[in-house]
Amino acid sequence: MKDPRIQQLAHNLIHYSVSLQPGEKVLIEAVGLEYPLVEALIHEAYQAKAMPFVAVKEPRFTRQWLLGAGEEQVKLAAAVELQQMKAMDAYIGIRAGNNANELADVPGEKMRLYSEHFVGPVHIQERVGNTKWVVLRYPNEAMAQAGMMSTQAFEDFYFNVCNLDYAKMDKAMDSLVEWLEKTDEVHITGPGTDLRFSIKDTGVVKCSGKRNIPDGEVYTAPVKDSVEGTLTYNTPSLHQGFVYENICLTFKEGKIVKAICNDESKINEVLDTDEGARYIGEFAIGVNPYILHPMKDTLFDEKIMGSFHFTPGNAYGEADNGNRSSVHWDLVCIQTAAYGGGDIYFDGVLVRKDGLFVPESLQVLNPEQLK
Repeated sequence: MKDPRIQQLAHNLIHYSVSLQPGEKVLIEAVGLEYPLVEALIHEAYQAKAMPFVAVKEPRFTRQWLLGAGEEQVKLAAAVELQQMKAMDAYIGIRAGNNANELADVPGEKMRLYSEHFVGPVHIQERVGNTKWVVLRYPNEAMAQAGMMSTQAFEDFYFNVCNLDYAKMDKAMDSLVEWLEKTDEVHITGPGTDLRFSIKDTGVVKCSGKRNIPDGEVYTAPVKDSVEGTLTYNTPSLHQGFVYENICLTFKEGKIVKAICNDESKINEVLDTDEGARYIGEFAIGVNPYILHPMKDTLFDEKIMGSFHFTPGNAYGEADNGNRSSVHWDLVCIQTAAYGGGDIYFDGVLVRKDGLFVPESLQVLNPEQLK
């Protein structure tokens, strides 16, 4: 018997997340062979009288291909994918795989080529800029292990998170959008953190199931040269096959002038990808009430209730500070009491303390109100 929660998720993705219309073309891209959801999405797309297209990738094959690929080969492959993406109205990306570290031993230069030609032009520019898109993970044993849960418990957690009432969350986010739109200076404090920056007139976007599943963040971008101070992240980050821990960044006039972590050579290699990689492209506040602990998976970790992420690299067009990069690295700091606490101020007003919103108008985003 098919799990009805899979069909419900497929329905939500097609009809809510990308709002697929008759005649529209949707690319369903599965990284890892997660057949039940792919089949359900194809069915729902046809039910919407749309045209589904399917691409399946396997991380082990990507690794082997990248190890031998030269620049000309990578550029040609990226050009083919770019043309395909340009032909689409919508995109649904399913990210899975049994080994999150599959690309860990691919040389840095190869990963730079992949980021420069695939991630930048195909996804950051074309997909994000010109399609209705949503990306998500799919539960498997590897994800359950990362979350330190049994497979059954993780599946239950996953469907609670992914099938929650995102329309309700969307409405609750309006108050935070209003606060951010009228704010100039943000001040963040916490263990190892004292950070100030402006978000004046850079735009604000609420994320409530229309782009990521799971979802639950409101984001903006700092004025590019306004970031000053130090930020210590307390959430591990799996990036291009390596787990970065205890990251601490120091900023001067918006630029990351010092970066330390468990491998300073690796982190500085990422930050030296291009000029924009040392500036911040996104500041976002996480509010998903079901996600409380990190699991080294950005799509989940950046939505943790009581967290924020501060992202080196490219800014999104809807909240744009002008920073451009082939890097967009969502690094997360959790400010709940269990993770050391911390405060966020908007123009001197305390708006969140130890992960919970303080002003009455924002308390609709506290976890007991969203579940």
